[in-house]
Amino acid sequence: MTHQDADAREIAVTQSAPNSNSTITRLILVPSLITLAVTLLRLVGELEHWSRAFFNPEAGGLWSIVGITWLPLVFGIYFAVKLVRRGEVPASSWKAILVAVLGWVLIFASQFLGRKYVYPHGFKATLIFLWAMWGLAGLIQLWGWPGLFKVLLGYGYAARVPVVIVMFLAFQGHWGTHYDAFPRGWQSAGLWSDFLWLGFVPQMVFWVGFTLVSGALFGSIAGAIVHALRRAPQPA
Repeated sequence: MTHQDADAREIAVTQSAPNSNSTITRLILVPSLITLAVTLLRLVGELEHWSRAFFNPEAGGLWSIVGITWLPLVFGIYFAVKLVRRGEVPASSWKAILVAVLGWVLIFASQFLGRKYVYPHGFKATLIFLWAMWGLAGLIQLWGWPGLFKVLLGYGYAARVPVVIVMFLAFQGHWGTHYDAFPRGWQSAGLWSDFLWLGFVPQMVFWVGFTLVSGALFGSIAGAIVHALRRAPQPA
């Protein structure tokens, strides 16, 4: 098969297999179910006070081995490989990778800038700043690889909506998990205020942005490799 034949086949597949809602649903179904299972496993682990190394109940819940934070890295690769095999590739693999790197630059910069310049104005101001920056970091991934962006966006909300539900119930029931833990210095203003500031908006903006950026970086690299291998000359 010549390069011209491969390119023509790739264009034909891309045009015949649009990144529709049904396609996205099929792609994210199993990863979303796996993510839901991990969410429920972590909830049970924290409620039963299992190992803190695996089930960290502290506010934010970072560095817990069992958690869904790591999954976009894996599923970003999975989604990218699936898309490339369908012929749905970015206009430029390098552009997709660089945009993902730019997203990470925005995320890291937001931590430094928020701590130094925004935090003195209050914790809530810092939250709003971080939400905006992480949301922007995720949004620009549409510029790098639109197809992967749409899949990751669908997966991000499929992963985080169950967490929002769990967090509301945890805040309401005072479960003592990371889902209802208050960050240091937080002054509770009631169920709905706590839920909106610490649950709903962070999950729907902050963590979806993280899903888009982390999935885009690992996915774009994997996609570039798979795409290059598929374009390599085939033996006669």
